[in-house]
Amino acid sequence: MTALPKEIEKVIEVLDQLVEDTSVPRNVRASITTAKQKLQNTEDPATGISSAIYALDEVSNDINMPMHARTLIWNLLSELEIVKERYIK
Repeated sequence: MTALPKEIEKVIEVLDQLVEDTSVPRNVRASITTAKQKLQNTEDPATGISSAIYALDEVSNDINMPMHARTLIWNLLSELEIVKERYIK
């Protein structure tokens, strides 16, 4: 099993913070947990990153999500897109 890139580890830390934030709706926290699990897939990082992006993008427009959480998710999506570009080469 290979180690996760530092960028992914940072994203996972922020995802953990969002999961612990009780102001974030339960369904959104469930999707964030799914995204985190996908990112921890070291067998195929590109697929894991793509799956995590999809999961986060799905909930990023949830009407009940607090603005601070939405902003964090948008920032994470940007970071994941950058990291994904490295794995697609």
